[in-house]
Amino acid sequence: MRYSPISRFKGTLLGALLGGSLACGGKVQFESYLDLGRMAVLGIQSLIALGRLDLDDWIERQQEESAHSAATDDISIKIIIATLPVALFFHENPIKLRQNLLRVLKIWEDDPVVRDGTLAVGYAIALALNEKLDPLTLIPQTISFIGETPTSIPKKLLRIQNLLEQGAGLSTAQAEFAKEEKLSNIIAMAFYCFLSTLEDFRLTVLQATHNDNSQVQDATFLSSQATGAITGALSGAYNGTGGIPVNWQVLLLQSNSPVWGLTSFSQMLELTDAFVGVWSGVYNLTLNPKELTEEECELAPLSVYAAPRVIRSR
Repeated sequence: MRYSPISRFKGTLLGALLGGSLACGGKVQFESYLDLGRMAVLGIQSLIALGRLDLDDWIERQQEESAHSAATDDISIKIIIATLPVALFFHENPIKLRQNLLRVLKIWEDDPVVRDGTLAVGYAIALALNEKLDPLTLIPQTISFIGETPTSIPKKLLRIQNLLEQGAGLSTAQAEFAKEEKLSNIIAMAFYCFLSTLEDFRLTVLQATHNDNSQVQDATFLSSQATGAITGALSGAYNGTGGIPVNWQVLLLQSNSPVWGLTSFSQMLELTDAFVGVWSGVYNLTLNPKELTEEECELAPLSVYAAPRVIRSR
């Protein structure tokens, strides 16, 4: 295995965080990025608490969050980021991955473009975690995973593949896809930036957030932020935390600023550790002390490990 699952889990979430926060000339700025991934955190907390996907619990948590969101928020981008925990939790099984991504999407608006974007990003992340991501076949496989659809996302992804095969530069891709702030264009640019610099997380997210080209001056900060977040998640899943520049990680730890509705970056790392533990089959006895006597609690180890689907199925 090239990278451990925990490195890829953390890489996905940290990549999304950094990709979005770098949407200002390559400088990390968290102030405007505090709640873009808040719904993803709520999903992680639900999966940790219940050990499974419970749609009713997700709905309750997301409705509480929606009540505090501004009416002008672009919910489409938040939805795709919010589904990242589902892509991570069910990455081993493509059938369950698709089923559960579609289940979670029912919580929000029934937008075909959001659906296809979610499926595309989730499937690419799953391939990365399973170490089956081939840059030459990723886009055709992704289009197949999306299935028949009236949206333009498959067509735009095929165009991205053509540009990559031609060796087209960033300015060419931006001229075609970054002029309009459409979700389908954001997804297309995220795949371009990811696949054109596959092994370089830093360059990948800097490309995604670069908008100095005069042809894309109309692109808003939110569009750049969204492209950066999705691209960062893709690259983070593929390269793991080891591919993320150390100075960026140190900056996050030193600032320890509130992120995604959490009080600090350290809290996010702890949440991710717990999330990986639940996914991998770690049973924390301290969470269920009533199942053991006081003497047994003192003698028992802190946790029991099991391979996924051995003790319980997901």
